[in-house]
Amino acid sequence: MSRRRIGFWYRLAAALCKPPLRALVKRDWRGAEHIPADGGFITAVNHNSYLDPFFYAHFQYNTGRVPRFLAKDGLFKKGIVGTMMRGTGQIPVYRESTDASTAFRAAVKAVEDGECVAFYPEGTLTRDPQLWPMKGKTGAARVALVTGAPVIPVAHWGANEVLPPYGRPRLFPRKTFHLLAGPPVDLSEFHGKEPTPEVLAAATDVIMDAVTRLLEELRGEPAPAERFDPKTVRAEQRRRSADRKENS
Repeated sequence: MSRRRIGFWYRLAAALCKPPLRALVKRDWRGAEHIPADGGFITAVNHNSYLDPFFYAHFQYNTGRVPRFLAKDGLFKKGIVGTMMRGTGQIPVYRESTDASTAFRAAVKAVEDGECVAFYPEGTLTRDPQLWPMKGKTGAARVALVTGAPVIPVAHWGANEVLPPYGRPRLFPRKTFHLLAGPPVDLSEFHGKEPTPEVLAAATDVIMDAVTRLLEELRGEPAPAERFDPKTVRAEQRRRSADRKENS
């Protein structure tokens, strides 16, 4: 989608959001040269604050290639927020329903139509204690393998310092929002393969590795050797709870 096709609602959202975003943070944006000038593509972005979609969208808007986000369907029903979500062409995700595949089809169509679809592969705010990317869900990999579109990894750091996950805002002193976009992820080893759960999981790990490496560069420190997996943690918590009950 070129800048001239951004449309009224996205331009309105930018006009409303960019001034407060500029006031909230200083900007350290790198890697805009990796955002394709034309054609459909996917971005895979880490998620560590409720504010980071706004800061990331600011960066992406300024490249002239606006993102279409996948978002919970409830947001599309809430007054002006719902109007803006629909007007800017965001993609509703209907969880735990017969319409759950609708978002996948809409994402594929958007990419095939030459647009950018932004994925947060973690699916929610990271639960990692040090805010490193968690194990990812397979949506971005599925769309990439179906469409053959490039996946651009994007890492950021700083929105979490303004609004920590599940914490209170920290507006002062003024923080810096660091963002680094990387070159397309090499998924060639998966092309032509049947998209089995194993293939999709492996492709997702490659995507998350790329995002994590960029975040390591931004933070200037290595990520843990093992990626945080909420399912594994929950299973371990259930096991410990069962052991305590059995021994009580």
